[in-house]
Amino acid sequence: MLVSEQEITELKNFVFQLNSKKDSIVVVEGKRDCNALRKLGYSGKVLEFHKFKGMIDFTDYAAKFENIIILFDRDKKGRHLTGKTIQLLQRRTNVDLSYKRKLRLITKGKIMFIEQLVCYESFLV
Repeated sequence: MLVSEQEITELKNFVFQLNSKKDSIVVVEGKRDCNALRKLGYSGKVLEFHKFKGMIDFTDYAAKFENIIILFDRDKKGRHLTGKTIQLLQRRTNVDLSYKRKLRLITKGKIMFIEQLVCYESFLV
């Protein structure tokens, strides 16, 4: 994959911004997504959707956090989970989609799945 200097710089800044959000938790779909974020240097709290027994169980737990940053995949399933999560949490906590949009812009749409971020690991270390 061809990666520009601008992408690398913006991705480093993205991870820095995520790490600076101390009162937030990042929500991903599964373990590989979590591992990809860790390999990029994210050191904050991560909540994996698939560790829960369903949407209600997940949203009840997630509502305990003040700010939730959603980084679900950009496929049909990820879009569905994003919409459902927003619907169930919108009046219970602050849901932030701005990082999902930033990631799409930084990677110019090349990254559909969060786990694909591991391809940037060698550029960021």
